[in-house]
Amino acid sequence: VREQRGQLQAAAQSYYRALVMAQARGQWLDRQRTPAALQPVILHAMDVVDRERRRTLMAIIEPWRAQHGVAAVARVSRCLEAHLKTLTLQPTDAAQRPRFLYFPDLPAPRYFDRALFSWIEQLESATGAIRGEALEVLAADGALQPFLKFDSAEQVGKYLGGGEQPPSWDAFFFYRDGERIDANHQRCPATSAAIEALPLVRIRQHAPEICYSVLAPGTHILPHTGVTNIRVVVHLPLIVPADCAIEVGGETHAWRVGEVVVFDDTFEHHAWNRSDQRRVILLMDTWNPYLSDVEREAVGALIAGIGDFNRD
Repeated sequence: VREQRGQLQAAAQSYYRALVMAQARGQWLDRQRTPAALQPVILHAMDVVDRERRRTLMAIIEPWRAQHGVAAVARVSRCLEAHLKTLTLQPTDAAQRPRFLYFPDLPAPRYFDRALFSWIEQLESATGAIRGEALEVLAADGALQPFLKFDSAEQVGKYLGGGEQPPSWDAFFFYRDGERIDANHQRCPATSAAIEALPLVRIRQHAPEICYSVLAPGTHILPHTGVTNIRVVVHLPLIVPADCAIEVGGETHAWRVGEVVVFDDTFEHHAWNRSDQRRVILLMDTWNPYLSDVEREAVGALIAGIGDFNRD
């Protein structure tokens, strides 16, 4: 009906939802799993989705192309083409496996040189005040919540491992999915001030993601990869017992209190706390330092637009 009324973007979004829901149930994945009578209808739906999603998303980056020129957003355009599967891109390093969006032609170290981030020493200088506020949060009942949301114990086992005690990865969020948690900022003013002084990734309903990340004794965050290489992950260690570390792309780093580490989480990584005490870091994300300002603006708008299309 929407298509017949000329509401092509809305039609494409409805078709898209139907396709995603069916395929999540194991249907419409190929001819064998699609009833013969439905095949022309579903192929038509796919065509409308491909055409309208491309048109909608290309229009998002057009203002930056018009203002700054084709070359300024050439990598953003290729990033989008790869997302739409009209272009095949191979990561700079074959070990990179972003789950959502790959941005081409960026250097790909596991861990980034501190010199690329002018604000690191400023953040490190606030470690004492931030750590003090984190200790107050840890002392309060009910302040923490699970970092990940699970539907079952079986699902927990896919992400967290441990020893004798049940594994636990908890958090006290300052931002989640781009939403500022004002009450937690008010509760921890020194941490809030340090966070807000940083060049945060701000993408509507997506970023930043910032929290005290609390890893329980004996917990192992199992190997996994992040969603995109446009942003990188920052850790400011606050409480680090013995035998706690992270491994990114096969390279191990042992946290040291007050010493920031920045890494690319599109490499497979895992972390562990083999001590009998909690490990606490301030976890956040920031822009990949190899993106230009124009690229940051354009790809941020693009990601928000992808989310809008998928949801609406």
